[in-house]
Amino acid sequence: MTGLLEPHAIGQGRTREDGPAKVTGTAQYAYEVPVDGPVYCHPIQATIARGRCTGLTTVEADALDGVLKVITPFIAERLASTDDAELAVLQDCEIPFRGWVIGLVLAESSEAARHAAGLVEVHYETDPHDALLTTDRPGLYKPDTVNPDFPTDTSEGDIETAFDDAEVTVAETYKTAMYHNNPLEPHTTTALWESGTLTLWDSTQGVHSVRSTITEIFGLGEERVRVICPYVGGGFGSKGTPHANVVLATMAARAVPGRTVKLALTRQQMFSLAGYRTPTIQRIRLGAGRDGRLRALRMDVVEQTSRIKEFAEQTAVPSRMMYAVPHRATRHRLAALDVPVPSWMRAPGECPGMFGPEVAMDELAVALDLDPIELRIRNEPERDPETGKPFSSRNLIACLRSGAERFGWAERDPRPGARRDGPWLIGTGVAASVYPAKRMPGSTAVIRFENGRYTAEIGAADLGTGAWTVLPQITADALGVPPGSVDVRIGDTAYPSATVAGGSTGTASWGSALVAAARAFRDKYGTEPADGDEVSADTPDNPAEDDYAMYAFGAQFAEVRVDVDTGEIRVSRLYGTFDAGRIINPVTARSQLLGGMTMGLSMALHENSVLDPRFGHVVNHDLAEYHIAANADIEDLRADWLDETDPYLNPMGSKGIGEIGIVGTAAAIANAVHHATGIRVRDLPITLDKLLPGLTTPFPGRTSG
Repeated sequence: MTGLLEPHAIGQGRTREDGPAKVTGTAQYAYEVPVDGPVYCHPIQATIARGRCTGLTTVEADALDGVLKVITPFIAERLASTDDAELAVLQDCEIPFRGWVIGLVLAESSEAARHAAGLVEVHYETDPHDALLTTDRPGLYKPDTVNPDFPTDTSEGDIETAFDDAEVTVAETYKTAMYHNNPLEPHTTTALWESGTLTLWDSTQGVHSVRSTITEIFGLGEERVRVICPYVGGGFGSKGTPHANVVLATMAARAVPGRTVKLALTRQQMFSLAGYRTPTIQRIRLGAGRDGRLRALRMDVVEQTSRIKEFAEQTAVPSRMMYAVPHRATRHRLAALDVPVPSWMRAPGECPGMFGPEVAMDELAVALDLDPIELRIRNEPERDPETGKPFSSRNLIACLRSGAERFGWAERDPRPGARRDGPWLIGTGVAASVYPAKRMPGSTAVIRFENGRYTAEIGAADLGTGAWTVLPQITADALGVPPGSVDVRIGDTAYPSATVAGGSTGTASWGSALVAAARAFRDKYGTEPADGDEVSADTPDNPAEDDYAMYAFGAQFAEVRVDVDTGEIRVSRLYGTFDAGRIINPVTARSQLLGGMTMGLSMALHENSVLDPRFGHVVNHDLAEYHIAANADIEDLRADWLDETDPYLNPMGSKGIGEIGIVGTAAAIANAVHHATGIRVRDLPITLDKLLPGLTTPFPGRTSG
């Protein structure tokens, strides 16, 4: 048990504290810091997929009015550490992928910098490159671990014998596309190097992680670097770790001491310099008895990484614990390609890794002539199948049943193609979702009483998720005061250390530190503190983490309409019901869950970074060609949650909610499309070309494809 708070402010649907500043345009983002006479930067990127730069002719760029400097690998500052190859920019002339930075223009205006970058003539030596992901390619390898430190492969029981004995089997291949995070605010940095100290205004999910990275790369003491980030216009994981833009901005600032430098990646540049989610190829086999009980599960995943830096998405990990399967095997293999470096994207592992298994479960339900909700209920584990630990709480069945009632699942005719409204075929689908519920060590909070108010300081980041709003609620309940009596200060390394806003751990980690500090404050100073009284505390250890398996769960329900003549898909309803612990703020929680589900819909129907293997780059590298979901894509979107408090996770009784919404959504939509049309699409996104051939076949003759 974690000493649960008595909720008063917690549970209130308070509107966003940062809302007025954002909607009135007064919130200052990293690029918008007002300065006199800034210098603007624009990267020069390689246009070959692999090789080296043998020279850059900068005469025209240097002569352009307003250009201050063109930094090339031949004159760039030598970094103190190049251990992270993704961040070792301008250190040599090697080109590991198309879009790699080979120069940087500094100018008095952003227009001049961009124009000059286009005037630089680059000379290349080209090497053969490889940018095509397939399952039969040579050189697939087994990484030591998958992110962050899970075993690469697992095996439990006698998998082959179990498949031989299974009465019903499903064996199919499922694919998820390459996805780019594309937050509304691009990756931006404003930098000032003055009197031997560096100040960075950076759009980041963690100011302290940026500082620790930059100090190592440039060989600086932490006291010489300050990182500020009060507002972030979205990140979805891509700002959870520093990328090349931060290093470039720092390098530029050190090249023009005393002047403030601004660097904003263009949307096109983000497709090669800011991370992405690897495409996955998932080979899944399920074996079950006629009673619907799973006997065996095997999941083999092939995905890509960059040749210069490994990133091993933990795609098969959720299948190890989701259902009660006595015989299980999972495997990950990587292809090291001449491509940009993959990175974190909302719900890494679980998001792509639950697509294949949850569609396979739907296929198994069809083969068994069993309701897909009932199939999942029959395979509910009593304990975590992977660790044997009891769950701190697991209410997936309640999510399925409660969500089914709200959705009207009982009225569903299980036959594909049974419902039609004029030209529209109507179908419904369901999928389950899971995401780890954790809190991370490494945050420190300070509580201070000053001028008759309580101030809480912690170097956290709010990337739009609601930290500005929920942290005062948590602090207020821990102190026993109204939330209006608490001021929270975040987004600055001038405040105590905080972990990154990612992995659905931010509120749990920072909130636990704030509660510990508030309780220590009350123990020391009571209810009548003097002005200036102050206490700090760290996120405490949680012994229950060794005794329990901790996860959030959910169930997503989708209704789709497919035009029988054109193949057009509309999601008419998308509902989610979640087991997410105590909800700290219903307003911000609903926003997170709906946002995750919308992103899952986008994954199901639209998003696909199309990489041309001939040239090694994503060809649809802007928001005109990289399609994302819009309001017109869905008519009825709803998120609900169970009234639940998990006593083992943290003093708030909460679970992270930033990622759980995206996890099962794409599978639910794919299953609904099959129910509407009889066409099984296993390769995302679900587009017209994958439906039209089947729609032209008379319905009784359709087959899965």
